[in-house]
Amino acid sequence: MALELQKDGEPLYLSVYRYYKDLILQGKLPAGSKMPSLRKCSGELHLSRTTIENAYLQLAADGFIISKAQSGYYVTGITGKPAVPQNREKAAEVNYIYDLSSSGVDRESFRFDLWQRYIKSALRQNDRLLSYGEPQGEYELRETLAQYIRERRNIHCTAEDIVVGAGVQSLLHILCPLLKDYTTVSFPTPSFVHGSAVFSDYGFDVHYRDKDCGIIFVSPAHMTKWGEIMPISRRLELIRHASHRGSLIIEDDFENEFVYLQKPTPSIYSLAGGQGVVYIGSFSRLLLPSIRISFMVLPRQLREAYLQRAALYNQTASKAEQIALCQFIRDGHLAAQTRRLRRLYAAKMKLLTEAAAQIFGAKAKIKVGSAGTTMALTVPTRYSGEALKNAAAAHGLKIQVLSESEGALTLLLSCSSMPSDDFIPALTLLKNIVTVQTLSEL
Repeated sequence: MALELQKDGEPLYLSVYRYYKDLILQGKLPAGSKMPSLRKCSGELHLSRTTIENAYLQLAADGFIISKAQSGYYVTGITGKPAVPQNREKAAEVNYIYDLSSSGVDRESFRFDLWQRYIKSALRQNDRLLSYGEPQGEYELRETLAQYIRERRNIHCTAEDIVVGAGVQSLLHILCPLLKDYTTVSFPTPSFVHGSAVFSDYGFDVHYRDKDCGIIFVSPAHMTKWGEIMPISRRLELIRHASHRGSLIIEDDFENEFVYLQKPTPSIYSLAGGQGVVYIGSFSRLLLPSIRISFMVLPRQLREAYLQRAALYNQTASKAEQIALCQFIRDGHLAAQTRRLRRLYAAKMKLLTEAAAQIFGAKAKIKVGSAGTTMALTVPTRYSGEALKNAAAAHGLKIQVLSESEGALTLLLSCSSMPSDDFIPALTLLKNIVTVQTLSEL
């Protein structure tokens, strides 16, 4: 297309505006495409930067493009035409501008330079790295973990009670063969897919919200996706019920570090005195998702059963990372990281909640728990869950649908990895998508 300038004396910026608008409407600039920078566009069209900027602002005002902080302008896909894949290999890829669904970590939250120093120090321990890791986990790390959870969660155990693995699933693969006295397991909701898949593979009958099962898997600091916490009264009731029926409780203490709106609640393990409870902890949220180190604390009867089989299992967690994490905790950096993240995510959750309330108003319902990095937003819409995800993806927006009901959808929005400056434009884009669909079907 050729740029036609100044029809009937119109301002130059309107010629540029019409030029790019036609490209977008014809699909030559598909959804998610990045617009040329102001400087580049100015040079190519031989127009002033002010003229280009005014044209871009008009395009943004009409919903054709959107500004992303420190990145530039992107086509929003307002025409409903998705990005055209260049070849088959890239057909499944989506160029997301905003990701409201990610449960990753904030890039600014982790000191990569500090962690790299500990990794380098671990890699210099040549003699230790010449051998395979201990099946149960490096003894020094287990000693450090025992002290750490005693101070932080009032859990009294020894290094012999702790088993280290690369993620919760790896630990469950070790645990399930020890649970031959049980046949049924209950999870809070079907969303616990990784845990339920392991138990199903080992032949357990999987239930949901059934406290009469032989094994009760709970995540008390993450009872709902939006961060509701199990109160101490329910924890004590669960302990009494499980003790009476001879059930085993598996406590996944996921996100217990991110409690903002109330005092931390004691762990089920500590309330039960370690009887009939397996405690599971992880560091993927405190450090990085790629650092796969988790651990479980076994009650006495299961510890003895595990020790008889320990030699059959290879350690799945990196030995170098275990060595690094051990010293990282000893030097107080994990405690400092926890404090840093708690402040960061508390502030980001507040901003995300305020942004959602400002943009969606009284028609939307917001649910925020006392912990975690996610909130639930229920919006009126005629979309199905899958249709809204597809429409959002066409506009460069990634979302997660939590539930569907007649005339409304509940979305799960995460503040963890998205920059705070993107909350307003991302939620504005989401509202525009929902509003366009609602108006088009009225």
